[in-house]
Amino acid sequence: MNQVCYDSLNRQAEALLDGESNMIAAMANFSALINQALPELNWVGFYIKEGEQLVLGPFQGKVACARIPWGKGVCGVSAATDTSLRVDDVHQFEGHIACDSVSNAEMVIPLHSDGQVIAVLDIDSPRYNRFNMNDQLGLEKLVKTLEIALFA
Repeated sequence: MNQVCYDSLNRQAEALLDGESNMIAAMANFSALINQALPELNWVGFYIKEGEQLVLGPFQGKVACARIPWGKGVCGVSAATDTSLRVDDVHQFEGHIACDSVSNAEMVIPLHSDGQVIAVLDIDSPRYNRFNMNDQLGLEKLVKTLEIALFA
């Protein structure tokens, strides 16, 4: 697997997001950037908090689940616990919601505004054990860049 240079990717994200205040537009380009930069992915996108559920936002990939209950599945648990989740085998994750049977590994990172979770970045891969700690730290930094661009 190719090693991703997250510092370079973060600089690209900063340039891409510079001056963009619309959350949907920023999320759309942000997901496209990650989808182009990271190998072995089959879905990258956002689920946005709406009441007690997450609703599908901008993404790159196949059709997806439109709504995820708060606290359910990898995305819902990540949002409810305000914790990044790196799952090596989604089929072993209790309560996993299978939107695409080809996805085998998943990384989910909460997005915040005013200290509250308002969305999650969801990234799926067909390869088991696709994400490592370097990916998690790099993607968390990228999400922080998105938060700063939109809400600072």
